[in-house]
Amino acid sequence: MKRTLLLVVAFCALSGHLQAQTGTAAEPVAYVGGEICNPRLHDGGLPYAIGVENIQVLRANRTHPELTEDFGWTYNHAPNITYWNGRFYLQYLSNPSDEHQPPGHTLLTTSVDGRTWEKPQVAFPVYTPPEGISPQKPYYGYIMHQRMGFYTAPNGRLLTVAFYGHSYDPFKEGGIGRVVREIHKDGTLGPIYFVRYTSHAHWNEGNTAYPFYTQSKDKGFREACQSLLNDKLKTLQWIDEDRGLDGFYHLKDSINRVQATSYFHRKDGQVVALWKWSFAALSADEGETWSAPVRIPSLIMAGGKNWGQRTQDGRYAMCYNPIETQPYRYPLIAITSDDGIRFDNMGVVHGEVPPRRFFGENKDFGPCYVRGITEGEQQPPGQNMWLTYSVNKEDIWVSRVPLPIRTTWEGTISDDFEGIEPFGMIENWNIYRPRWCNVFVNPQHQLCLTDSDTYDYARAIRVFEESQRVRISFDVMIEAEGGDPFEVDVTDRHGERAVSLVFEKGQIRLLGTNTPVGQYQLRRWQNVSFAVTTSAGGSTRWKETDFANYHAVKAVERLSFRTGPYRNLPDRNTPNQDKCEPLPNCDVPAAKTSIVRIDNVQAVPFTND
Repeated sequence: MKRTLLLVVAFCALSGHLQAQTGTAAEPVAYVGGEICNPRLHDGGLPYAIGVENIQVLRANRTHPELTEDFGWTYNHAPNITYWNGRFYLQYLSNPSDEHQPPGHTLLTTSVDGRTWEKPQVAFPVYTPPEGISPQKPYYGYIMHQRMGFYTAPNGRLLTVAFYGHSYDPFKEGGIGRVVREIHKDGTLGPIYFVRYTSHAHWNEGNTAYPFYTQSKDKGFREACQSLLNDKLKTLQWIDEDRGLDGFYHLKDSINRVQATSYFHRKDGQVVALWKWSFAALSADEGETWSAPVRIPSLIMAGGKNWGQRTQDGRYAMCYNPIETQPYRYPLIAITSDDGIRFDNMGVVHGEVPPRRFFGENKDFGPCYVRGITEGEQQPPGQNMWLTYSVNKEDIWVSRVPLPIRTTWEGTISDDFEGIEPFGMIENWNIYRPRWCNVFVNPQHQLCLTDSDTYDYARAIRVFEESQRVRISFDVMIEAEGGDPFEVDVTDRHGERAVSLVFEKGQIRLLGTNTPVGQYQLRRWQNVSFAVTTSAGGSTRWKETDFANYHAVKAVERLSFRTGPYRNLPDRNTPNQDKCEPLPNCDVPAAKTSIVRIDNVQAVPFTND
């Protein structure tokens, strides 16, 4: 009997091995972590990827366009990013107010360090057809649409690319073609050429606005374009607009399931292609042939793009919105892998959803359409993953994600900011930095938060070791007060606030009881110290007095400083397509600027009473 049982167990184990699919064409990748998003919270109730810096590149402004890009257009979306010869380049498409509605153009901005960006310039202007050519019925104008922005050729030339098409549907029959121009080392742009016409219509050099690339007199430019056309991995990113009736694409996708290609080489050498709506496929021959695209059950997402890459630390990351609601795309997360097959450790990259200031058609809430630096492009110095995305399809952001990506901290926290270069990267802190708010270390080596934005705030978060008992201490000076209070939270790994302190009008209040627990004076330093326990119901000890924690939690792990009140709106019940006026005074800085200085931050777990 015993022997029979052993044989059955062995057979079951063998059967399970034979039926395993993860890593094969049936399931090229999988998320094995089990964390799922809480749809009621902007950060999804998920742990944070430690040390991420969120940087707003463009803040849309309709009435003061000189503060942004000189146009005042408020639909800004689909950014792409690369790095080349010591500089970051970022391009994005832009329309006056609505998705897919004309006119549309593509803008380009650059940065030396990825943290301070120049004023955008037009890379591809609004399409003007040759005389006598008008939009084809049923179309009524021209826009831009692209999934790929940059290509560094083997000869060292940097190309930027985009796609012209008709509104409202630039795909297939509505497309015109792919355009390209060179970015020179001095920042100037070369002439615009078509590099490929859509295979679904009869466009050519005789009825379009720009010449074909083969007409260029620059041999190096022509060689760069031809190298791009020959690269089956890079050009697979184009398949959305033109499905390739001429056989240009080797991927077989008869029902047009795949959208927004990203790809990477797994550790075993196979290429993984990722798309919206959880689709993936494999290629063992550098994109010459592909397995049939399949939907990955463990990847929960909608149409907000999925970005995958091998990171500079030799590991892998996948970034997307882990929720199936289409108009509510938040948070933006990263999951990681050692082999490019099994992904784990979901962590928040961008967990903020500010109010959408301008209504527009299909302007979905949250950070979405994420892209990183495509495989094969130059990599910036430092151990970081760089991502770009839009927020509310209105503002353009980048995130610097330190490597290796981690979501937990071990040991005590004691940060005096002495080792941080003024205005440099703030290691181990999660920074949220809109254009009209700032988070930086000043020359006195103090952490500073400023806020001139009526509808947003500056935020700095420090993850510490998860603890049931921890002593928190920091020095703070409220240098200037704006329209919103300064708030300090201690939260658990899901963002639930065990403690929330409000600094307003000279008083420090404990949120929940609104009990004053202290006082402060403007422009004077003050030490704030308290202990948090979560066992036996949980309490906050302020000096010698105990208060019930704001929310009951099992343990705490995050300290948050914020120049405005906690927000959970918009939420997934907020109407996405109800027309409304722009938010009042959203195009001008607030009359008063908040300035807060912080120093000597400590979080020390303890076990005794």
